[in-house]
Amino acid sequence: MITIVDYAAGNIKSVTSSLARLGAEYILSSDPKVIAVADKVILPGVGNAATAMADLVEKGLVDAIKGRRKPLLGICVGMQLLCRHSHEGDVDCIGLFDNDVRKFIPSSQCKVPHMGWNSISNLESKLFKGVDGGSFVYFVHSYYAGLSTDTIATCRYADEMFSAALKYENFYGTQFHPEKSGDVGEQIIKNFISM
Repeated sequence: MITIVDYAAGNIKSVTSSLARLGAEYILSSDPKVIAVADKVILPGVGNAATAMADLVEKGLVDAIKGRRKPLLGICVGMQLLCRHSHEGDVDCIGLFDNDVRKFIPSSQCKVPHMGWNSISNLESKLFKGVDGGSFVYFVHSYYAGLSTDTIATCRYADEMFSAALKYENFYGTQFHPEKSGDVGEQIIKNFISM
């Protein structure tokens, strides 16, 4: 059973639709006790990091997330909230990944947000079993986590190389949306479910 964190994030419906297509059982919950003991957890996210972080704090979910010893997958803003700090709203985040989140600087080569299909490389985790380096996935984001020892996949946008995915112990995060990334994203979600 997968538990999806029900908080101020905007892509919950796309995540539930993806899980339903795969025949995976899931529930939505904002109960810290449920999140703490769930078999697997997905922390989705679209929107503003500061607003989403404030909602996690208000619901008492930060300690429940940090204390987990079973797999958790953060998606997009959900991944960013697992980092140390986000420049979006200048907010301290959960602090599991050794990364700060910064905004892309717009230029003639770098439109913000980074939106659409882009390739991922340097895949270094069982999260990417059966996924080839150079595979394309779907991104929609203005902020990004730089490279660190927690990086398990990279992506280049204009001149900026950033973390397309992160891992620390049982915590995983993807900057891209696997639930919107076709067959490649479906394989990634299957890999997470099978952990």
